[in-house]
Amino acid sequence: MKFELLYKSKKSRARVGKIHTPHGVINTPGFVAVGTNGTLKSIDNDVVEKIGLELMFCNTYHLLLQPGPQVIKKAGGIHQFSGRKTPIITDSGGFQVFSLAYGGVADELKSRGQKKSDGHVLKITEEGVLFRSYRDGRRVLLTPESSIEAQKNIGADIIIPLDELPPYHIDQDELRKSFDRTHRWEVRSLQEHLKNPQEQAIYAVIHGGLDLALRKESCQILSDHPFDGFAIGGSMGKTKEQMITMLTETLPSLPEEKPNHLLGIADLPSLNECIPLGIDTFDSSYPTRMARHGTLLTDQGPLKITRGVYSHDYAPIETDCCCPTCQNYSRAYINHLFKAKEMTALTLASVHNLAYMIKTLKQIREKILDGEI
Repeated sequence: MKFELLYKSKKSRARVGKIHTPHGVINTPGFVAVGTNGTLKSIDNDVVEKIGLELMFCNTYHLLLQPGPQVIKKAGGIHQFSGRKTPIITDSGGFQVFSLAYGGVADELKSRGQKKSDGHVLKITEEGVLFRSYRDGRRVLLTPESSIEAQKNIGADIIIPLDELPPYHIDQDELRKSFDRTHRWEVRSLQEHLKNPQEQAIYAVIHGGLDLALRKESCQILSDHPFDGFAIGGSMGKTKEQMITMLTETLPSLPEEKPNHLLGIADLPSLNECIPLGIDTFDSSYPTRMARHGTLLTDQGPLKITRGVYSHDYAPIETDCCCPTCQNYSRAYINHLFKAKEMTALTLASVHNLAYMIKTLKQIREKILDGEI
């Protein structure tokens, strides 16, 4: 992998670049759609590539449990297995495991993630995390080494080391303990990766919660190792303001010559606030999740297509949108499909929202180059 920094804004820390990978180029700043099981929900990979998605995020946790890394390896890797020709990034599996341990994001924000949930996570030790599969109940030990082995078998262009995701409400002593263990895990992951790089890049994950001193320490520790890029992970706080403060203080401590990625955040308001801080790529299920709930993204704001007012609206979602949905179907037809509970409604809405995100990021890159951001 090679990161080519093309332009740095004179108004902010925003920048435009290209990430070169074995499966193609990723223009930055760029949106990364989440394809948990090797596909975006309700859209096949051929359509996704035609829309122009340059990087897709797949989840090692889910692929580890079904169909299993060996199945994917036997198929020739995730690209061959899924039919996707362009770049893919995988996570370590840690996010999903620790979400089981501490509760999901919604639970965390409601302060319900105080204790281990449902008994899925059995033990967290220096070796790794032992958990019970939600599919068949078997016990699985995820270690830095086994996570990297799984990601080698999956064959993504960019991989991520195993890290712990503690909740934002963790006390300082526990945060420090988690912080130290996570960095030992990340170094072990890197060492395992370097035994057989196989043209994959590996991003370190910056941790420290809302402790700005720990965030800077994390940057220093991980910058001293030959990671290919950096992902901002861990708790982002309870409010957007806390996240922005953390990112504002953290990003200047990262090496400018390497790409960075914000994990799990890519809603439109966050993009507008984070790109001027210098973030290169963002992943989120935001646009496809919104689509499945009948909310379409437009330049005039979110459009709730299930409202009765659209049942006789024969215009496309947006007249100037070039996506297949807008080129072929009306608001009235999509409204009808949602009310009839047709699966096609989810596909058409998801195609539009994905295309909208790709178009928006292209416009943002142009605005940076024109000196507007």
